[in-house]
Amino acid sequence: PVLDTEDAWVSVEGPVSIVELALEQKRIHYPLVEHQFVLCTILYAIMRLSLKAVKPLSLFDSKGKNAFFKDLTSIQLLPSGDMDPNVLSIRQQFLLKVVSAAVQTLCSSQKDKEVSEEEYFPFEKGKNWPTLAADLAQYLQISEDLVRRHYVCELYSYGMDHLGEE
Repeated sequence: PVLDTEDAWVSVEGPVSIVELALEQKRIHYPLVEHQFVLCTILYAIMRLSLKAVKPLSLFDSKGKNAFFKDLTSIQLLPSGDMDPNVLSIRQQFLLKVVSAAVQTLCSSQKDKEVSEEEYFPFEKGKNWPTLAADLAQYLQISEDLVRRHYVCELYSYGMDHLGEE
């Protein structure tokens, strides 16, 4: 973009403006940022739901793992449509663990103290972990329907029939 400046500002000396610095930056490769976001979401789910025995990098193939250690401005080969069935199986198990842990946490907190989800996760108002898992399924090439069905089954198994029907 062309930046027009007034004549009075041309002769001013000092540090470079923030706009000029921003324009000099290389453009980021958005799919690589999105790939990093998926990893951050996975790590946050593991931490927040206290999931045990999960190896986050095992959810990615070799191309995906290598992409994490590259500059965000570089154009990297990201995982393509064909995935190793073992990796897909590990991803599916992880997403189902997230849904199970979220339902278990919600049900145990409501039975103990009659606490709502918003009160149990105070910094995450509006964050619905099963919905987040379904969104992650899209990025991880797992069927969203499988995750949603598991969510409904978990709700019924914990006696939350009214939520399962919805």
